[in-house]
Amino acid sequence: MIFRLANRLPFYYGWVILFAAGSSMIARNATGSLTLAVFIYPISQELGWSRTLIAGAASLGGLVSSVASPAAGWALDKYGVRLLLTLSVLILGLSTISLAWATVPLIFYLAYGTGRVMFSSTVQIGASVVVSRWFIKQRGRATGLLFVSHSIGMVLFPLAAGFAISSWGWQQAWILLGVLVWAGALVPVSLLIRQSPEAVGLRPDGDPPDTAAEHGRSRARPEEPGWTLREASRTPALWLLALATGSLFLLQSGTNIHQGAYFIDQGLGVAISTVSISLNAVFTGVGSIVWGWLVERVPVRYTYAGVALLMTAALALFTIADTPVEALVAASMFGAAVGGILVVPVVAYADYFGRRSLAAIRGVTEPFVSLGQAIGAVFSGLIFDFTGSYHYAFATLAVLGFATMLVLLLAKPPLPTPAQAQDR
Repeated sequence: MIFRLANRLPFYYGWVILFAAGSSMIARNATGSLTLAVFIYPISQELGWSRTLIAGAASLGGLVSSVASPAAGWALDKYGVRLLLTLSVLILGLSTISLAWATVPLIFYLAYGTGRVMFSSTVQIGASVVVSRWFIKQRGRATGLLFVSHSIGMVLFPLAAGFAISSWGWQQAWILLGVLVWAGALVPVSLLIRQSPEAVGLRPDGDPPDTAAEHGRSRARPEEPGWTLREASRTPALWLLALATGSLFLLQSGTNIHQGAYFIDQGLGVAISTVSISLNAVFTGVGSIVWGWLVERVPVRYTYAGVALLMTAALALFTIADTPVEALVAASMFGAAVGGILVVPVVAYADYFGRRSLAAIRGVTEPFVSLGQAIGAVFSGLIFDFTGSYHYAFATLAVLGFATMLVLLLAKPPLPTPAQAQDR
């Protein structure tokens, strides 16, 4: 049925793939850092937990994801994105609902950590890999639109959580979020996702069939790289990209999870804190589109260095933000930079190494992201617990952001191996 549908639609079926993958990216925000930021204050007030303890659940999920991601990448290549995403959405909804009864730290860690593994591992890798496989020439804009879906979730889930908390309490809010996960993503990912355009007789970007396809064979475009995991792991570019991406996600986690509480501590009130979280999410979507457009036109390492520079500037502004205008500008800038770290590395890995073993390659690099998020969440919480302020945390993160920008400038595209050069 999908084969016939894909070949009869008046538009390229890759856009349907993008929609289905995007639904999972929206849903994964049930355990997103901005969603957790909404829960930190009421949970800490009612249960007496420290902010470091609550943020530590995200760190646990990140640590487990760092182990699970290589296996997830392998499974996505072997068993297909559709199966893995369907299972992930089912588990994510169940783990989110179970947080309603997580009034003991151990249970909270198990429930939230499980959801966070889905967030950081199978959903993150699977959705972005399948879009990268369906698009080559339009990969930047397609990936940008995919992460617009993520930013929609960044807006909707914290708002839904905030409304539910104020109306019924934080426990009922978790139940609502879990139901939204299943309602929004389960049908699209289970019915519409297909591994690649070749699987339904199409070509990337909706291009007409080539001679090889007409004779029943499928091959990558001549200009597309085709690195295996073994080959890619021997290049400096892979590890420079992985290290820089992990570093920037450390900055993201160390800021986003604590942003809401920080602005309340600054005396700006709950309203400004909530608006800043919403603006962060909105500008993440705007940034996703802008960076996706830019990375198709500017060499990827320069684009990515620009992302790091913007994030560094936003963190510097965070350290002095004590008025509503400064807070909202800092949150908006940071959100735009987060859009960049979501989109640009996804495009970089696919452009540098091709579609052949992309899920496996992403699987071995995603632990850097998970570890970065785990460290960042706890780092800022510990600084606050010891000093009573986030200022030193944000200043340190700004310095790390500048150093990361310099690393990215060194991440040149890898030269093809002799065998690859001969194939071309």
